Parts: sequence; structure tokens; C-alpha cells
Amino acid sequence: MSSKVKWLLIGTGIIAGKRVAPALVNTKDSELVGVCDIVEENAKKVAQDYNINEVFSDIEQAISQTKADAVYIATPVHLHVPTAIKALKSNKHVLVEKPLGLNTDDAQKLIEVSEKHKHLKVSCAYYRRFYPAFEQARQMIMSGEFGSINLVRMHFFSWGGFPADNWRVVKAQSGGGPLSDMGSHMFDVLIGLLGLPKNIFAKVQTKTHAYEAEDSATILMRMPDHADVTASFHWNSKTWAHEFEIVGTEAKVKWDPYDGGKVVKTVGRDIETLELPNADNVHQPLIEDFVKAIQDAKSPMITLGEALKTNILLDAIYKSSSTGKEITLT
Repeated sequence: MSSKVKWLLIGTGIIAGKRVAPALVNTKDSELVGVCDIVEENAKKVAQDYNINEVFSDIEQAISQTKADAVYIATPVHLHVPTAIKALKSNKHVLVEKPLGLNTDDAQKLIEVSEKHKHLKVSCAYYRRFYPAFEQARQMIMSGEFGSINLVRMHFFSWGGFPADNWRVVKAQSGGGPLSDMGSHMFDVLIGLLGLPKNIFAKVQTKTHAYEAEDSATILMRMPDHADVTASFHWNSKTWAHEFEIVGTEAKVKWDPYDGGKVVKTVGRDIETLELPNADNVHQPLIEDFVKAIQDAKSPMITLGEALKTNILLDAIYKSSSTGKEITLT
């Protein structure tokens, strides 16, 4: 296939407007032909920005009437799976925002439907696997440069600041608080580099805000190779941090900030700062990979099976916290 992939964008929130829409427009062999948002004025604004003719405020109508052959779903999480299933049944390729579903059972519904539509490509927007820093760490792991990995440390905190009725903090709509919002991305990176943890013990709570979802989570995990993982995610500090670190017997790397271009690599006592800048639009490599997968009839980098693993881990974290017990994934 060499013709352009035509896209329908469903959802016009901040990220969709700032990064997704430009990536759909600016990627080679990609064309944004339709936009849908339940707030019609928001859809009209994006359509005007990119000279798009198809404008919808109803998702089912958008999917059934669009000329697009691929759909990018940038809705609240509870709409990911039902919208993706509608798109697949209308013979559309689907790229859905993270996390894949509200939980494992929800995400599994999409996987089951996708198995009946194998000619269509389906993926999840875990775009951080396209970061140069991810590939640099992966190469260090493959070459054995870390030695034995003893510790992975993930740390995020900021001030949530959402109204109590915002979908991000209503668990039935988001799946969770910072664990779902930011933790899902960081867990996907962990899984992409080292696989799923084997043992999980977690404390998840709402300490500061009047949220239904958590604003604090602290997790201890052990990987199959016995490396330990410490992770914490918070929406209750007016300061900010976003860090990811891998520590081995021979070397370590630290991404601080996690989304920045600089990586501090330490081998023994030798410290080196690596410049590994991300794409100007971090969604662009994701869209490029998906378009190429459609054209070349190959699998996108982020398969549904890989995306599901993050939901499996999130479910285990919540279960550990609610039961007070360590959860073992086999």
C-alpha cells in the first residue's frame, strides 16, 4: 500500500490538539480528514486549524460517515475500548491513547475483537518506546553493559489541581489517578525494557485531594531476574519531579527529567551526559510507525499484547493495595 492513510481524530483535548493532530497532518503519507468531539465547537476549532471538512460531535456518526481508513482515539479512558471496537467493526485501523483500557478485562475485550479483524492494525499510544533514551537503555541491557541490574527507580510528583468531577480523577472514567495517567507510560517503559514484574506490593491512597481516584501510590516490585523496582506517583506536591533510573553492578543511567533529552550515564565512577533529544513532536514517531505498519502490512511497534501488560500490572497494584498482600504475576 502506498496511498496516504486518512485519519479521523476522535477527541480534541490538550494533547490531541497540541501533538496528535499536528503529527497526523505532518507525517509522510498521512492525512487528517475528520475530527470529532462531543463539544462541537472544539471539533470545529481543530477542523478550522487544519482545513478539515469532516466535523462531528457524535462518535458513532463520525465512525460510520467518515472517509477515513484509520481512527486515532484521544478520549477519556472509559471510551477507549468501546470506541475502538466500533471503529474495527467499521473496517478502520485503530490507534488508541493510553492506557489501553480501564482494566485488564476491559482491554481484553478489544483484543478479542481485534482477533476477528486481523487485516486491521491496532495499537496503543505508548510513544515513549520511540525515545532515543529508551533505545540507548535497551542496547545497554542487550550488551550486558549494566552488569546485573539491581534496581529500577521511577518517581513522579506534581500538583493534580483537577476539579473533583474531572474525568481524570473519576475512576470509572480514567481507571485511576496518577497511576493511570503518568504511571502507565513509565510502567510501559519498564515492561518494554525488562518485562513484567513478578512480585508487586503497593500502597495506593487519596491523601490530599477530594478525588475518587488516588493521588498517591508507592510500589515495590521484583523482576523475574530479581532486580528490585521502587516506584512512586503523586498528585499532591506543588513541587515537581519526573525521574527514571536503572542501576546495575557495572553501570547506571538516569533520565531526569524523564521526558528530557539528557541522559546521565555512569560506568564505575566515570560520569557522562548524553544528548539524546526526542522528536520535536513526540507523537510523530508513533504515527510514522503506525502508518508504515498499515502500508507494509506489518505489526506496529506497540502491539495490543504489549499494551495489555500495563493494564495487568496496574490491576495487580490496585489489588495489592486493597488486600494488603503481595501479588505474584506468573
